[in-house]
Amino acid sequence: MQQNYCIKADGLRKAQGAFLLAKKMGLIDDPSMEGLEARRQKHNEMLKMMEQENKIFYGPRYFSAPAYLQYELTRLKLDFVQPSEAVRNTGLCPEFTEQEKKTFYEQNMDLFGRYFGDFFTYEEVAQIIEKRLREDAYDKLIEDVLREFEDGK
Repeated sequence: MQQNYCIKADGLRKAQGAFLLAKKMGLIDDPSMEGLEARRQKHNEMLKMMEQENKIFYGPRYFSAPAYLQYELTRLKLDFVQPSEAVRNTGLCPEFTEQEKKTFYEQNMDLFGRYFGDFFTYEEVAQIIEKRLREDAYDKLIEDVLREFEDGK
């Protein structure tokens, strides 16, 4: 299936890696682009039904292919960064020690500055640091899954 997702080849490759990882974690059943299109159609049908039933909902009433791709990639990343129990149970979602988080804070102080030159304390940003470390872990897992997939072809 060729669908215009308004994304460059490297972005499409990463998207496919995200879908493969999501399947590995049990978040989706079909990691293919056809599976993405099927999920988009189903989601749009659900939105249409909600609108016809006059149910209150927020957000778009219809997702184009590029919009749904971005929606799903964001949702999958958030599912990993703020993991549910099911995602944690896969063993793929890392836990970080206080020392790892403090080391990140000390090595990246420039990320935690304010306008007048002072800095947020570690305690104020510890949760943000953990999420940032999970984002990095997520990106690495996607690359690992892609390598496994491409080597297996």
